Amino acid sequence: MTGILLPHDLRMQILREARMAGARECCGLLEGTCNGDRFHIVALHAVQNLAREADRFEMNPRDQVAAQKAARANGHILVGCYHSHPNGRGEPSAADLAGAGQENFLWLIAAGESLSSFVYLRGEFVGADWVTSSE
Repeated sequence: MTGILLPHDLRMQILREARMAGARECCGLLEGTCNGDRFHIVALHAVQNLAREADRFEMNPRDQVAAQKAARANGHILVGCYHSHPNGRGEPSAADLAGAGQENFLWLIAAGESLSSFVYLRGEFVGADWVTSSE
């Protein structure tokens, strides 16, 4: 089973961004490492949401490129993304599935005060487990 190590402060930052976005979806990218089915997230990169609809996210390409460059400079990669479902559940929507495409890419979804995790594999989302972190 896929395991995710996400330090507590980064988890809280995602939930804070989701609250601050209100009725709109927040979004961002996850910097870290991926070793097989183990993800270790070390930094977040908030990305401007360009979507016109409140219940969608469309990442600003400039922010995506900046995140990619920062991750590379730190010796890491972008291992996934995060976004919120302000009026929904913490599971991928049909729009999320339609927008997914990168294999073995982590998706974190904030809904209320919870954060759910999924990996995109072979055309579908598969649930992932949290690994406890003392960070």
